[in-house]
Amino acid sequence: MDSISIGLWVSGGMLVMVLLGMRVAFAAGMAGFAGLVWLRWNGYDYDPEKFGKALQVSVRIAGLTPQSKVSANVLSLIPVFILIGYLAYYAKLTTALFEACKRWFAWVPGGLAVSTVFATAGFAAVSGASVATAAVFARIAIPEMLKIGYNKQFAAGVVAAGGTLASLIPPSAILVIYAIIVEQDVGKLLLAGFIPGAFSAVVYAILIIGIAMTFKNVGPPVRGFTWKQRFESLPPALPIVLVVVIIIFFVYNPFGDAWGTPTEGGAIGAFIVFVMAMYRGMRWGQLKEALLETAKLTVMIFTIIWGVLIYVRFLGFAKLPDAFSDWIVSLDMAPLTILICILLAYAVLGMFMDAIGMLLLTLPVVYPAVMALNGGEYVTAADSAFGMSGPMCAIWFGILVVKMAEFCLITPPIGLNCFVVAGVRDDLTVQDVFKGVMPFFLADAVTIALLVSFPGIVLWLPSLVGS
Repeated sequence: MDSISIGLWVSGGMLVMVLLGMRVAFAAGMAGFAGLVWLRWNGYDYDPEKFGKALQVSVRIAGLTPQSKVSANVLSLIPVFILIGYLAYYAKLTTALFEACKRWFAWVPGGLAVSTVFATAGFAAVSGASVATAAVFARIAIPEMLKIGYNKQFAAGVVAAGGTLASLIPPSAILVIYAIIVEQDVGKLLLAGFIPGAFSAVVYAILIIGIAMTFKNVGPPVRGFTWKQRFESLPPALPIVLVVVIIIFFVYNPFGDAWGTPTEGGAIGAFIVFVMAMYRGMRWGQLKEALLETAKLTVMIFTIIWGVLIYVRFLGFAKLPDAFSDWIVSLDMAPLTILICILLAYAVLGMFMDAIGMLLLTLPVVYPAVMALNGGEYVTAADSAFGMSGPMCAIWFGILVVKMAEFCLITPPIGLNCFVVAGVRDDLTVQDVFKGVMPFFLADAVTIALLVSFPGIVLWLPSLVGS
């Protein structure tokens, strides 16, 4: 049997395990290891005496592969970004941010929901975890909305959808993972996420205002805040702005050389938020909780990475990515049409897999195919299919697939943010939250369509630091 056929059989088996409920990390690790043994033994013409040798070589590959990748310094960004989010919660920065947004935006139709979206976007700028964002604002924003008569399903949908913004707005753990998988510059990818993330928040806000104006009882405006009260709400939320500025200047300094690496910027940002949390009365038990939650989420992410990396190494030996790239390029279809089909496939796949696992499993095959569609890793903008150079195409596609990962965080039946919101609120079921997020599918579809049609939304900031 040829290596491509083995690759397809093993990949099919892995997908079956995932659909049957096995965790992605274990399904990918087991499939990858079994595939390595199969490939090696196939090379020995299935000689029974050589099976032990095939097993020995595969164990060595499976053991060395995760360690070589996970030891990369850039992965230290993930726990740092997650820690910032939990510390910001215990520093009460989330409450201050929501209060500021409420005083400035609550007067519009659906004002509290709009305030929630902008507050989640602000919190996303200091937290790399969508799940944490959804959990925090389920406690803060939903009671405020219910108090003035919001529909509980709509209130829950706003929080679940707003939480997804943490996947795109830096610091984003998923963007870091994408950069590692495709071996692209983390700093440029983080920069590229700012404008699309803010753009997504604005689209959500427009949708909410439209719904509130159409259905008068959905989101009544809140008035009565004076200009003095509005300006008084800004200083308590300023630490979040400070952390965002620090991270931006460590990634890209518009006035000169960058101050350092994104990891260093994230570490300093975490220290600033820690000092603020201590100043505002964070207790030892809360610090312990923040550290434990950070460790749990980090271990979960790293476990998925370890398992999937074994599978990715198997794919490389099976030459499946190369075969898929050749097949994609040979299709008699416009490159943009093929790209749209790939994004639609992500939308379907996201109904059954978590975002991180989905990207880790698919990118080793899909990313080379998209780059080949554009003309290759080193193509110039003039010679490319999508009108951008190879490195810029890698950044653009990264933002698109991470936006699709956001979309998958609220799609049934696996939409993780919906389960988190329902878990935090005893008065909500998962079905309530899924009903509440349905209008936001339209907003995400519009956002993705505009990002595909106008790549400059994504590429303007990273283009400032070269292609």
